[in-house]
This record gives sequence, C-alpha cells and structure tokens, in this order.
Amino acid sequence: MNISITFRHMDASESIKSYAREKVAKLQKFLRQPMSAKVTLSLDRLKHVAETRVSAGGAHLEAKEATADMYVSIDRVIGKLERQIRGTKGAAQSKKRRSGDSIRGGALTKKAPAKKKAPAAKKAVAKKKTAKRAKAR
Repeated sequence: MNISITFRHMDASESIKSYAREKVAKLQKFLRQPMSAKVTLSLDRLKHVAETRVSAGGAHLEAKEATADMYVSIDRVIGKLERQIRGTKGAAQSKKRRSGDSIRGGALTKKAPAKKKAPAAKKAVAKKKTAKRAKAR
C-alpha cells in the first residue's frame, strides 16, 4: 500500500497528514489488490479542497471535495470513494454471475424457444369446450 500526500497553497500539518493517511488506508479492506493512493490537499480561496486518486489492479477511482474544513473534506472524499468501490465491485460480481455475457449483446438477449404443450392437454381442453357447447344448445 503506497499513499502519497501533497499539500498545495497551505502549510503541511502532521496531524492532517496522519488523518488523511489513516482514512485512505481503510479503503484497502474493500479492495482485493494492493492499492496506491495520491492525496492532494489544497486551499482554494476560502475552501479546503481534498482530491484523491486510488489505483488498485485495474480499478482507478477519483474523488474531489471542497468544504470550509479540511477534515470534513477528507471524510467526504473517503465516503465518495467507498461508494465508487462498492459500485464497481457490485458490477463486477453481477457480470461474473451472468458468466460474462452482457445484457445488450450477449446470450441474454436471445429468447429461449417456447415449450409446446403436450398433445394430451390440448385434447382435454378441446373436449371441455365441445361439452360446454353441447350443453348450451
């Protein structure tokens, strides 16, 4: 796990750095492969901006949040990344369950041949209809 933290237009604080590292490290439990993360903490006018890019295997996730407090920005970015990870994980699992076929172009769009009723069932239905017609006359 590789986490790099960059400060832009603000003084580097060890407390913010450790807080961001701790929060980003918790994302590893959702990912199967080792992750690398780049966190950029900056001050834009009066907004504290937190940008995070996470790469793990083939997954590349990115989130950005700006609030009045840096700790709140970090928390919200982590929440966004968790939702992204869960969403991609759910999409991958559903694709695996349907054996890799896509909904639009795979085997799922072809209709299965309809089953035909047994001939005995047709005869029984025909007998009931003729019996009703005979009673009505």
